[in-house]
Amino acid sequence: MFPGGGGVDMQQLLQQAQKMQQDLATAQQELAETPVEGSAGGGLVKATVTGSGELTALVIASEAVDPDDTETLADLVIAAVRDANNSAQELAKAKLGPLAQGLGGGGIPGLPI
Repeated sequence: MFPGGGGVDMQQLLQQAQKMQQDLATAQQELAETPVEGSAGGGLVKATVTGSGELTALVIASEAVDPDDTETLADLVIAAVRDANNSAQELAKAKLGPLAQGLGGGGIPGLPI
């Protein structure tokens, strides 16, 4: 019982929790299907990841390819993938953050927020 004599409506609480769980699953599915792009070297290397962080595409401009300097190309690839993943994490925070707040705030173990 809560102060003031009001009781907890368990059915309503369970329905709210179920709806939040469905909303969370929907948001996670949308994230998994949303492409996010990152780039490096002024666009010489572009990486595309899903909102859940899966690398799905990598485009390297021919100007970025120097057979005598593969280290720079590797650095550009890493930077582009990192940029795309950072964007994916921001997208996850935007989509999942409000749902986490509804569950009591501080983040949910296993979720990228």
